[in-house]
Amino acid sequence: MGHRNLSSYHHLEKEQHQSVDGLLTLFKKANHDLTTVHNKLEKEFQLVYPDNANPMKLVSRIKKVQDEMCSLKEQCRELLAAKQDLIDKARATLVGNRLLLQKLLLSAGVPVTSDSDDPSYASFNQVIDEWTTQVRSRTEDESPESGEDINQMLFSAIVHDN
Repeated sequence: MGHRNLSSYHHLEKEQHQSVDGLLTLFKKANHDLTTVHNKLEKEFQLVYPDNANPMKLVSRIKKVQDEMCSLKEQCRELLAAKQDLIDKARATLVGNRLLLQKLLLSAGVPVTSDSDDPSYASFNQVIDEWTTQVRSRTEDESPESGEDINQMLFSAIVHDN
């Protein structure tokens, strides 16, 4: 009786291997068929569409851009923060140096020009005012607070427009 059980076990094992082999053959054929369809579509797209208008390539490029968008937005925020910091420090240094120069001139008895009579200082203030006006005009639908970061307002306006 033990011999009969062993024989039926080998028969069952052989049937299972045949079933697995059948599945493997089916999957290989399906994979081959899908590869064939993919290649046919690729050739058709190359014939029908110019190089840059291939829908498969466009979808791939769009997906790549979407994947990189979050990273690029964060990098833009970091750059804008660094730029604003540089502008603030440069402004503080220039204004501080101007005040020190005026004090030095006064102590030496040399007449000091007023802010409005100094063309360089007037030009500096004009550039800052024009920049602020330009940024605020891009974000006029928002209500910026007086101390709000100008670069952040500009970045928000650009990102919302796109």
